Amino acid sequence: MKVVVVDDHEVVRQGLKALIDAQDDLEVVGEAGDVESAIRQVGYHSPDVVVMDVRLPDGTGVEACREIRSRWPEVNVLMLTSYADEEALVSSIMAGAAGYVLKRIDSADLVDAIRRVADGESLLDPNLTDRLFARIRGDEPDDPLLARLSPQERRILDLISEGKTNRQIAESLFLAEKTVKNYVSNLLSKLEMSRRSEAAAYAARLQADRAKKYPPEEWSKPIS
Repeated sequence: MKVVVVDDHEVVRQGLKALIDAQDDLEVVGEAGDVESAIRQVGYHSPDVVVMDVRLPDGTGVEACREIRSRWPEVNVLMLTSYADEEALVSSIMAGAAGYVLKRIDSADLVDAIRRVADGESLLDPNLTDRLFARIRGDEPDDPLLARLSPQERRILDLISEGKTNRQIAESLFLAEKTVKNYVSNLLSKLEMSRRSEAAAYAARLQADRAKKYPPEEWSKPIS
């Protein structure tokens, strides 16, 4: 099985290459350190799997994954990251990633993950999915206005309540700033509000109510 490794740190790429090439059934056929090179390498080598870092210097692994899956849907992408970030997990799934694992994974488990993704399986880090599902349970739209919003609009509303700008929200959700601006306009319209500050106050009230129903201790414990 052919593998392309994408990470902006050369030492990480070399470590992954040594690990993968040591397997009889796996071979690293290309390496890249940014989004542009990753897409070029996939087009040239036609790999079975791309092992992709989430954060890259000229964009994100999510953007690269979306482009790769759009051009070559037969190529499976395994996101490999240091960050336990639920938003990046959701964005990766939406972009078509077949797997999402953390870099602290054992070498043997990583090799197994690459094989499973190559075979068409979906693979998500259990620690991240547990936290994500708990968070989703806290996002149930009890409020009739909130029920009008899509899941993505609810995530953006939460970030607005944290005081984040459109640019910061775009970076958090791996979206274009113009896309976020459109989301904000739509959610304000659905909430029948004209000001961003109104939406922030509304979201803060919802989060306070949610915290009473779903205490954060239940899902914010350190990952063991």
